[in-house]
Amino acid sequence: MESTVFKIATFNANSIRMRMPIILKWLDQHRPDVLAIQETKVQDADFPQEAFTQQGWKVIFRGQKSYNGVSLISRSDPQKIETLLFPDSVQEEARFIAATFGKIRVVNTYIPQGFQIESEKYQFKLNYFRRLQEYFHQTISRTQCALWLGDLNVAPTEIDLYDPLHNQNHVCFHSEVRQVFEKTKGSTWIDLFREKEKGPGHYTFWDYRQPMNFELNRGWRIDHILGTESMRQLLKSIWIDKEPRSAAKASDHTFLVAEFLI
Repeated sequence: MESTVFKIATFNANSIRMRMPIILKWLDQHRPDVLAIQETKVQDADFPQEAFTQQGWKVIFRGQKSYNGVSLISRSDPQKIETLLFPDSVQEEARFIAATFGKIRVVNTYIPQGFQIESEKYQFKLNYFRRLQEYFHQTISRTQCALWLGDLNVAPTEIDLYDPLHNQNHVCFHSEVRQVFEKTKGSTWIDLFREKEKGPGHYTFWDYRQPMNFELNRGWRIDHILGTESMRQLLKSIWIDKEPRSAAKASDHTFLVAEFLI
């Protein structure tokens, strides 16, 4: 049987309404099967759904006003949709959305940033990873076709940020958060980018607060596409598309893209 290409990407928009020209242009140029978006920063009633559906895209989302928010934009209808990681919590932040496309389960998460090591927000971040670990243990096996992607707000190793020495206590690089991330990955999840690229200098986020960061490539690899062993075997290519980061009114993140032969 002839293989077909399944293309998926992840992008932290940092406000989907502000990045609509960038997102729509990227979708038209690259035609992915699925695009996972984080930090939509819009409540559901105001989500710009028609802009996607008018172009033939399917879209599901879960949002809240001004903060967080996740979405999956796809060419085919999503199945088995989930929007709550904590089903018993009516106050859950909009950070999780999952759906099945064909035979592939896709989990899109926007992990809390954590603010400061001493803060309650950092403990919330660690606990969010622990809850995800429980969820994955209950729902995902290494043998099924599944992807976990999004802004995970962790640089796993020293080569995943430009200045590890001076960021030892950063909430996205502290040894504790990296250990929790590894435990969440367990034996189920594989960092697919590192299956193809072993070297340093590859980033998905460049902080706005120092305007020359992008030009000097002083960034962080905190957006990820993780896959099960089944997806690793199907992986054709994976890359960071830096071009959208140089566009007018760009997000501080850019697109991470992967292709699979299925």
